[in-house]
Amino acid sequence: MATHQYHRSDNAEVYRANASFVYSNAFTAAVVKLLDPRPGDHVIDLGCGSGELTLEVASAVGPDGSVLGLDASADMIAKAQTLAARSTTSTRAPIEFVIKDGHDALHDKRVDKVFSNAALHWMKRSPSAVIENVYGVLRPGGRFAAEMGGHMNCVGVRGQLHRSLRQRGHDPTQYDPWFFPTPQEYRQLLVNAGFQVESCELVPRITPLPKESGLRGWLETFAGPFLNAIDAEQDKQAVVAEVEDALRPDCYDAESGIWSVMYVRLRVLAHKPSSS
Repeated sequence: MATHQYHRSDNAEVYRANASFVYSNAFTAAVVKLLDPRPGDHVIDLGCGSGELTLEVASAVGPDGSVLGLDASADMIAKAQTLAARSTTSTRAPIEFVIKDGHDALHDKRVDKVFSNAALHWMKRSPSAVIENVYGVLRPGGRFAAEMGGHMNCVGVRGQLHRSLRQRGHDPTQYDPWFFPTPQEYRQLLVNAGFQVESCELVPRITPLPKESGLRGWLETFAGPFLNAIDAEQDKQAVVAEVEDALRPDCYDAESGIWSVMYVRLRVLAHKPSSS
């Protein structure tokens, strides 16, 4: 049996094929509005992925601003650089893309705003360190606008992945890559870092998956840390089947042939005090 490749949101082509909805305007307009990018702003896009939203922000801040896209995935950064090179918009800000983990210092200069979409929940090792890095790179009065997976995000999928790994003798907590905090938990982390929190709320969102790839494509794109913990390919496929069987009654529409996952996003707007 051929070995199947499973990823953790770090392969740009797999992401584009199975999960491009993540950066669709329908799902990102609200958090971009919170960022409120204005002409002349200097912005960091933390966890920029393949750069689609980075370019959108760069167009909004214009040639007098700048945008720095950061992502831990070299593949994502390479695709973002290619996308930016193909852009013919002459009125957008200059963009730089850099391979960078959010747990590390983000930049040596202060910026006006930090933006993050669908990335912070992957930065699990020390969410407080990531927030402190965001705080440190903002100028006094700077804005932090973000959306990430929150409490109960991907409910059902995550639970079945844990169950399937435990049944095979693995501790799923060692492989779970996600940090899905409650609003109370994340608000406290922001306050501890020094932020003034304007809003921090859960936003439930039923998310239809592409019909061609369905739930298996979603697992291929995001569930690699769980599935790659299992050695035998046959057992990996059995886990995928178990997740499908467990979710089918609630998440599969037989009439349309479309799977949906219950996303619950944590949407955040915070400011660095002007006196900092």
